[in-house]
Amino acid sequence: MNDYSFGSFLYEKRKQSGYTQSELGEMLGVTGKAVSKWENGTAKPTTQAIRKIAALWGVSIDELLTMREEPKMNITKIVITGGPCAGKTTGMSWIQNAFTERGYMVLFVPETATELITGGVAPWTCASDEDFQRCLLRLQMEKEKVFLEAAKTMDAEKILIVCDRGALDNKAYMTQAEFIRTLSSFGANEVELRDEYDAVFHLVTAAKGAEEFYTTANNAARTESIEEAAALDDQLINAWTGHPHFRIIDNRTDFEGKMKRLITEIASFLGEPEPFEIERKYLIEYPDIKRLETLPNCEKVEIIQTYLISGQDEEVRIRQRGVNGHYIYFETRKKKISELKRVEVERRLTKDQYLQRLMDADTDRRPIRKDRYCLSDGSQYFEIDVYPFWNDKAIMEIELSNAEEEIRFPKMIMVIREVTDDDQYKNSSLARITKE
Repeated sequence: MNDYSFGSFLYEKRKQSGYTQSELGEMLGVTGKAVSKWENGTAKPTTQAIRKIAALWGVSIDELLTMREEPKMNITKIVITGGPCAGKTTGMSWIQNAFTERGYMVLFVPETATELITGGVAPWTCASDEDFQRCLLRLQMEKEKVFLEAAKTMDAEKILIVCDRGALDNKAYMTQAEFIRTLSSFGANEVELRDEYDAVFHLVTAAKGAEEFYTTANNAARTESIEEAAALDDQLINAWTGHPHFRIIDNRTDFEGKMKRLITEIASFLGEPEPFEIERKYLIEYPDIKRLETLPNCEKVEIIQTYLISGQDEEVRIRQRGVNGHYIYFETRKKKISELKRVEVERRLTKDQYLQRLMDADTDRRPIRKDRYCLSDGSQYFEIDVYPFWNDKAIMEIELSNAEEEIRFPKMIMVIREVTDDDQYKNSSLARITKE
């Protein structure tokens, strides 16, 4: 999603001039924290401050005023993935209709594998499957760049880029060694490739739970049997496990119900009509880490979470998330609506913005470090947080689109009790508990 244009301008000018936020604030008659808020887009400068900024750097006051009032363009990029005969083609039509009505400009990045195969570039025409996957990934990445560049030129405040499969789908068709070599050839890493998408929605193949509707007749690139389709579906889920916003839509309802659940999940993520989450949290016995790390449907992520100074009714945190030295950064703002429902607004940060926001850290709380094990089990997606200060327990969370949804706990997890409403097990409280 794009950053607030005035904030980006101010940040670049300040950096070029070599000023700290405090130094610039003193020159403008405000605090360094005010400058920080202008730069990250959470507040706007007064007209008087605009005049001082214009004089400082010799720019037009009118230009700055226009930039300050410029509406924020939100570009969201999501992936619709799934096993063979899962309903993706129909899903795209539902997405087009549902989100155009909600005021979005909806753009579709077509499925790259089908384009290549129908054009004569296939695993059986290339020298090897690995060569085909390398070609596929290159074209996928370039197409997404083109769509993003085009989106930035459009006269729309809300743009939804929908990728018919994403870069991590390739992983399901390769061995781990082949996947690593392919990433290396692009100078890419798995964390950045996976998490550059804002959300991922997996439609489960009809070969799992709706076998009577499974067919290869409607896709010239599809050749899998029911058994192969079900196995591939599992591999695709495993490939995307670890993404911070991953949802699995199964076949427990009829097909129309499945499409409605897809739209509900996307709308909930986008915040239509408002950005909320329904989260359940459980205290569990300390899990078998070695076993978790051997599961193909489990992915470890390292997290450092820092709480910022915020108002009484709001919680603001920034997070470094990744593994093996590869990280991405987020800022999250939460406001409680009810015991289960909270308004949540999240935005991506650059590394520089993350480091900048650390200056607003709440010194009454210590940064929380934890290992998160993302576990996809059936159609549900669990996050198990293991903290360095506990050796007998951990926290497991699941986000739901419906407060009445039944939770089917993984058999290997021993639940002690639900702690959704227990303040002592909130990360913000744990930050205070662990402070020396």
